[in-house]
Amino acid sequence: MTTSAPRPEVLRYTAFSTDPAGGNPAGVVLDATALRDSDMLAIAADLGYSESAFLTGPPEDSGSRPGRAYGIRYFSPKAEVPFCGHATVATAIALAERIGPGELVFATRAGTVPVEVVEEGGTFRATLTSVEPHIEEVADADLAEALAALDWPAADLDPDFPPRVAFAGARHLVLAAATRERLADLAYDFARLEALMHRLDLTTIQLVWRESATVFHVRDPFPVGGVVEDPATGAAAAAFGAYARELGLVPEDTVLTLHQGADLGRPGELTVTLRAGDRRIRVSGTGARIG
Repeated sequence: MTTSAPRPEVLRYTAFSTDPAGGNPAGVVLDATALRDSDMLAIAADLGYSESAFLTGPPEDSGSRPGRAYGIRYFSPKAEVPFCGHATVATAIALAERIGPGELVFATRAGTVPVEVVEEGGTFRATLTSVEPHIEEVADADLAEALAALDWPAADLDPDFPPRVAFAGARHLVLAAATRERLADLAYDFARLEALMHRLDLTTIQLVWRESATVFHVRDPFPVGGVVEDPATGAAAAAFGAYARELGLVPEDTVLTLHQGADLGRPGELTVTLRAGDRRIRVSGTGARIG
């Protein structure tokens, strides 16, 4: 930061849990208008969370009430990312505590993301609506490289969930484990997976295991962000919702529950809502201030 600019207040919130020790922590700066890119990156690196969010001035022609629309940028300890779900939820809850629940609009690098915050029994819950999602095939050689980096035999994949790259604001490679034990056993080659992810422009690898028709357990290696694993990943949850619906693995109109973070000792819960006739994905969760 410039020597003349005061250090902004950096809030710490967790998303997708009401327990500060659960979910996914994020740094939140509610006024980053005076910060340079290098300042934001330095703050994110100093915090060491998978991502931190920085609010800038309101976007032009947002159509929202004054004070309810913001530009937002996201930084991991290593680089800026186009969209981050858990930091969006954390920021929305931080704002709701100050200006009240209701509708918010965030202008992200990936597009406009509306967020609605409601209060339920003294707890705030934020629901983000993704940008238009899509999925694409993954080349056999790239899949083989991903499995080699993860040290996952191809036979350990669930054949009902074909590997795909899914996007709902950021790109994620979706791989489904055949068993909970396979998902729990995660010890990967950090540098090798990072190199592949940079080449394919991936934000995380979305590893999933299906417990029931609408309940999944997920994990997200995040070496490109400088951390081994993301504890609760809203952007990947949105991408997974799009993936599951487009492949006909879940009904077009349904609510999915994703459990994440238990293997890291930071359990969290993400709700993914699919609506018939609307391709966008809604991801919701609670949050709590840390400290």
